[in-house]
Amino acid sequence: MQNLRITFVQADQRWEDKTANFEHYEELLKSVSETDIILLPEMFQTGFSMNAKQLSEKMESSASISWLKGKAKEKRAAFYTSLIIEEEGKYYNRGVFIEPDGKITCYDKRKLFGMAEESIHFTAGSKEVIVDYLGWKINLQICYDLRFPENIRNGETDGKPAYDLLLYVANWPERRIHHWSTLLPARAIENQCYVAGLNRVGNDHSGLSYNGQSKLINLLGEELSNLLNSESVITQDISYDELGRLREKLPFLKDSDYRLFRN
Repeated sequence: MQNLRITFVQADQRWEDKTANFEHYEELLKSVSETDIILLPEMFQTGFSMNAKQLSEKMESSASISWLKGKAKEKRAAFYTSLIIEEEGKYYNRGVFIEPDGKITCYDKRKLFGMAEESIHFTAGSKEVIVDYLGWKINLQICYDLRFPENIRNGETDGKPAYDLLLYVANWPERRIHHWSTLLPARAIENQCYVAGLNRVGNDHSGLSYNGQSKLINLLGEELSNLLNSESVITQDISYDELGRLREKLPFLKDSDYRLFRN
């Protein structure tokens, strides 16, 4: 199985200004080449806004989806991020995993952040989503989902783990960044997988400050990269062979009550 190259785009977001955000990502992405997955922050083209009705788009006519498809084709890499999608009068914080050929896998955020009234303005998703990309099983997650390990319990079926990599895209405030930095390695250790967590930097419309700390973690809970607190774009490899060796050396997943947690 080939290694996987993940690019973290730790960006400052322009509040509710899609055009400005597209232009900003264009600049940040100029240096990116020879990668497999590119991560952009949660609600990538608006910031973490509760103005769902005004900012939402429909999947079939979304200019933002079209932009992501174009960039995925150009960079020959999958993109993972989230945006506000409307379906049948309901609004979703929808994760979209867009492959270079245009294939889209969607994940609707299941745990909505009540402290910001996200649970008032949005409808929660109900399903775990694991995408198969380049032979890797990838579990799609968004921000507040990080606090709820019961929803993503990993385990084995016929000797094979359910997934190999967790992806989190977030708007996680600086005031609670210690939680982010603690929970990411916890998810890696307990699920014996790589974890990639991409956060934003800067300040939003409400005055909340974000200091990044985007990280790539291996299944031992060790940081392979940490973007600290400024706008940054980095690319990091992860090894399927190393993942397999460590899982074989520490065969904890076979003892998981995995089936009790499946939806």
